[in-house]
Amino acid sequence: MYPNQALNAPAVRAPEVHHPTPITPAAPYPAPLVPVQPHAVPTVASVVLPDGRVVTGYAMSPVQPEPVVAKPAVSRAAVNVALGGVGFLAVCGGLLLLTTFITALTALITQLITLAAVIFGGWIAVQIFSGRDHSKSGTTVNIRKAVIKRNRFYQ
Repeated sequence: MYPNQALNAPAVRAPEVHHPTPITPAAPYPAPLVPVQPHAVPTVASVVLPDGRVVTGYAMSPVQPEPVVAKPAVSRAAVNVALGGVGFLAVCGGLLLLTTFITALTALITQLITLAAVIFGGWIAVQIFSGRDHSKSGTTVNIRKAVIKRNRFYQ
């Protein structure tokens, strides 16, 4: 079923040996920090106390206070609060103008509605109370003399 593998054996090749080339980085990595002893050993001071004891130790330099940084005349917090107050006043002024505008617009609309009602009501009053003859206009209905007896209509 399968071809004979022994007859078609591959040719034996010589082994290839690869020698990797080390890659040197462009900037060498910094060396890890190692504790370093001071170059000069400080001098040891000995003091003889009045009772005869000797105290030995390293001489210490006096601690220098940090220089005082000049503070600004006005703190940043005060400036921020003042600027916030100015912004708040500007917003309140704008809101006051907005509410004034809305109030004036509402009054204008109310006056327009009242004016329309007065004009329409006046027109209706003129129609009702006008002195013209209604018989010339409208629908004419001729009613004949009729006799109504006992809820019956006779002509």
